[in-house]
Amino acid sequence: MYTLDKSALDELSKEIIEAGIFAKRMQNEIHRSYKSDGSVLTETDLAISKRIEEDVARLFPDCGFISEEAEIVKKEDAKYTFILDPIDGTDVYSQGLPSFAISLGIIDSNREPVGAMIYLPRFGRGREDMFVRLDPNGELLVDGKVFTLQDNKDDVKQVTMGSGGQVKMDFSHFEGKVRTFGSSIIHLLSVVVFSAIQGCVNQPCFVWDIVSAHAVLKKVGMDIVYVDGEKFVYTDSFLYEKKKFKKDIYAGTPKAIECMRKILPVRV
Repeated sequence: MYTLDKSALDELSKEIIEAGIFAKRMQNEIHRSYKSDGSVLTETDLAISKRIEEDVARLFPDCGFISEEAEIVKKEDAKYTFILDPIDGTDVYSQGLPSFAISLGIIDSNREPVGAMIYLPRFGRGREDMFVRLDPNGELLVDGKVFTLQDNKDDVKQVTMGSGGQVKMDFSHFEGKVRTFGSSIIHLLSVVVFSAIQGCVNQPCFVWDIVSAHAVLKKVGMDIVYVDGEKFVYTDSFLYEKKKFKKDIYAGTPKAIECMRKILPVRV
């Protein structure tokens, strides 16, 4: 079985944390600009993207690389491809809010999400920050400790949701709570790491907004499916053409997803 070098992964994880510390330090000094699609861009996104792209190329020269802010490095025979969002939640980051993440996901040659390095420099569990690491074929670590899912995640009482999702959903059968943070990665990750959150409804976004958290979800027996029940797959257009996936998604355990399809359906 082909594996990534552990010492190189250790070094890369330190670089992700350093990038998050840099983003935190720069947050009060950034300037907002806008891409052609209207999304927010900051100089911090560009600096982190360049830094991590160089690190991946140096440490894992045989692997592919996809970033929101860089040219795609596609390698047909690559065993793994790294997918970076230098700042997930750039809009909230640019406003000084804490719910942003530096996210690096890893997919294998079968396009399965199998690895993640996610650093939240200002959004932790009872502490200021959080670092989630999942090496391919490794254990899930949260803040350096092995994480085991112990909570009942089947009965949906609280969900995370993107800011554009509320107008799409029928809430007439839902009596729970909705949390919106401004970061797709945090929305999806919250289903795993926060005990009171059982599900996520997220709107179409890009591969770098989802892949690292998807790997974490799959590691604990959860998954992502489209709201109509269709299987979620990593298509060419989604990976290499920088296009959003096509429909809203549910994330959680199989029972939680079934529950959300009943109590939080899309409006007809």
